[in-house]
Amino acid sequence: MIIGGSASQKLAAQIARKMGESLCPLETRKFPDGERYIRIKGEIEDRITVVQSTGYPPDENLMELFLILKTLQSMNIKDIRVVIPYFGYGRQERSFNQGEAVSAAVIADLIEFSGGSEVFCINLHEEGICNLFNVPAHNLSAMPALAEYLANCMDNPVIMAPDLGALPFAREIADILRCDCDYLEKKRISPEVVETKTKSLDVMNREVVIVDDIISTGGTIVNAIKMLKKNGASRIVVSCVHPVLVDDALLKIFAAGADELIGTDTLKSEVSVVSVAGLVADALKD
Repeated sequence: MIIGGSASQKLAAQIARKMGESLCPLETRKFPDGERYIRIKGEIEDRITVVQSTGYPPDENLMELFLILKTLQSMNIKDIRVVIPYFGYGRQERSFNQGEAVSAAVIADLIEFSGGSEVFCINLHEEGICNLFNVPAHNLSAMPALAEYLANCMDNPVIMAPDLGALPFAREIADILRCDCDYLEKKRISPEVVETKTKSLDVMNREVVIVDDIISTGGTIVNAIKMLKKNGASRIVVSCVHPVLVDDALLKIFAAGADELIGTDTLKSEVSVVSVAGLVADALKD
C-alpha cells in the first residue's frame, strides 16, 4: 500500500500504478495558524510505503512526513518504507565549523524516531547521508531516466558537467548514451580574472547537454551556458534531477541561451518532464 504526502501525490499514484499497489487515502489540511492536520483513512496493510518530497517549503513538508510516519507507527505498522525523492536539509551531513547543526543527521534521526524502517532517496546531494541512518537507506540514481529521455530527442550530444563536482553525473549519462563527456574547468588568470573553459573537448557546432543533480538559483548553469555559447555550441539542453529553481532561476537560464530545460518529478515544477516512478517502483520490488 502506498501513501502519497501532499508534496508527492501524483508521483505516489504513478508508483502505485506501476507496482499494482493500492493508494491509501490521506486527508491533509492546514489550520488557520499554519499548523498541519493529517488523517490516514481506510484499511491499513502491514507494509506501507510513504512517498513525500521535502523540498520547498521544507519545514512544512518534513513535519507532514513525520506526522504520517508517527501515525502509522501508533497504528502498530512495523514495516514502513519511506521514499524521499528530494531530501530537504541534505546540504550538511557533517559539521565543518564548531557549533554548526548537522541538519541531515537531525532529519535522519527524526525519520527513524517517527517509525521509518527503510529509506529510499534519489541522487542525494551528499552520498554520506545514507550512513547517517541506522535503518537500511538507499541512494537511487535518476540518471538512466534522464538518459532515456535525452536519447529520444538528441543525436550524439556532448554531455557536459558544469563543474568537476557534477562530473560523475555527466559520466553516468554519457556511458549510457555512448557519447562524449567533459566538464567545465575554472582557471585563475589573475586575482581578478577567472577563465572557464571545457577541459578537453571542442563544442563548436555541437549539441551540448549540461547535467547536474540540483539546480537551485541557476548561477552555475548560467555561467556554463554563456561559456558554451561563446565556444560555438549549436544547441544547449540543461538537465537535472531536482529542479529546485528558486526565485527567477528559470528565466535566467533561458535568458542565458538554453534551448531546453528538463528535470524529474522528484519536485513539482513546470520542467518536471521525466518521471522517477519506474525507478522507485523497481527499487521497492527488489
